Amino acid sequence: MLNRGWTYQEQVDRASAGLTVLAYYSQRYSHSSPEEWQSRIAAGQVLLDNHPTTADTLLHLGQRLTYHRLPWQEPAVPLSFDVLYQDLDLLIVAKPSGLPVLPGGGFLEHTLLRQLQRQYPQEESLDSQNFPVPIHRLGRGTSGLMLMARSPLAKSHLSQQMRDRQIQKTYRALVSGTSIPDRLTLTYAIGKIPHPILGYIYGATPDGRFAHSECRVLKRNSSSTLLEVTILTGRPHQIRIHLAAAGYPLLGDPLYGVGGIPIYQPEARKTAVPGDCGYCLHAYQLSFAHPRTGQPMCIVCPAPAELQSI
Repeated sequence: MLNRGWTYQEQVDRASAGLTVLAYYSQRYSHSSPEEWQSRIAAGQVLLDNHPTTADTLLHLGQRLTYHRLPWQEPAVPLSFDVLYQDLDLLIVAKPSGLPVLPGGGFLEHTLLRQLQRQYPQEESLDSQNFPVPIHRLGRGTSGLMLMARSPLAKSHLSQQMRDRQIQKTYRALVSGTSIPDRLTLTYAIGKIPHPILGYIYGATPDGRFAHSECRVLKRNSSSTLLEVTILTGRPHQIRIHLAAAGYPLLGDPLYGVGGIPIYQPEARKTAVPGDCGYCLHAYQLSFAHPRTGQPMCIVCPAPAELQSI
């Protein structure tokens, strides 16, 4: 079944001024060939300042580009999830591995956010920001707890708790190898590094932003180790990057290898991206203050069998 399509809007910046419309899209979104972009422009799917344009039109600073993506068949993903807690302000669900949280990367309807908006349609018109609203993110391949705001008050208070590092997030992670110390503090900086398809991706880099993770061994297996990981900052893909940077990549991670940077395999037909699954990571416990009452809350989501300590 096809979805409804999507409209992408962006503004021409200084770096792009002077490019043609075709060069802009071909260089910025190399997942499609120049011939494919040429065809879309000719078909009227690309507008410049809300008017049809041509492939060789030169762009100027501040102009607005709009790309109308036609409806497409989305990849199949697990769409069911459990609601662990809800009230007028909060919604906490157990996200399955494989389900994206937000639209992107080929997913629109097959996302947690769109499924929730279908389940809670009365909340779509509370204000300009549809509710429920995710307070944090989980990677597509990560399972476990997702905290959502159902009211403007909850969104404001919980977002402030995130900024003040007052929301504690604890994960279960399965890493390769058995030599990791019983306890480990990781503070590798995380920032943007080049990626051949996406333009950039996050990884361990000296000029990145400070990130802090605390790890504790729960169980050692014959060739892998089960960890409890608490993150004190919320950088993109922080646990995957930190453990890989320390020499203990997540078991089955197709993207981050030893060193905390993407694994590039020129001979492979497909370059890995962050949304690729296969790794073992679960958001196990979430602690925060209720945004309306201030009452401390602690929610636990049982881990999959491979991530259980007993």
